[in-house]
Amino acid sequence: MKKPRAATIKRESKETKVSLELNLDGSGQWQISTGIKMFDHLLSQLAQHGRFDLKITASGDDQHHVAEDVAICLGKALGEALGEKRSIIRMGDAAVPMDDAIAAAAVDISGRGYTVLDLPFTDNDMHGFATDLIRHFLESLAIEARLNLHARILYGSNDHHKAEALFKALGRALDIATRVDERLSGELPTTKGLLEE
Repeated sequence: MKKPRAATIKRESKETKVSLELNLDGSGQWQISTGIKMFDHLLSQLAQHGRFDLKITASGDDQHHVAEDVAICLGKALGEALGEKRSIIRMGDAAVPMDDAIAAAAVDISGRGYTVLDLPFTDNDMHGFATDLIRHFLESLAIEARLNLHARILYGSNDHHKAEALFKALGRALDIATRVDERLSGELPTTKGLLEE
């Protein structure tokens, strides 16, 4: 029987308390409660369009610490669920429109955490959720998951639409990159024989 690609991460500090469950081979079901409605909304897009099952409960002393620690936990869960990364496609990209906005994301599950982000927000409609926390979330996620992440908002006028398109694009890119390619027959998707752990 195939081992489930899933992980449970718990993190508790003086600043936050986070419990996270991730199943990479889910169907896009989510139960998310971080105390930040806009953040919950964006994380639900990631799960829905990544086809991951994701459960998160989080609380903390401010939005910055909650967003950062959820990213850390999600990154750890992604790495743990992928295990040795054998037979995964490894790379994926997607561009997603939403009304006035379009965003693109590309990922490489390379074992090297790195981000290149072009996120021109104008702080116009995020329901009290600072747009800079999106940048910080993505950077923290990429470092902890040890993946290369490039994300760009190509254009748009409404920050809610830009952010939502971005999280949908990231979900789609991760869905592609984490899929198992049966042609690899358990091999690592690299010419050098290892992916950094």
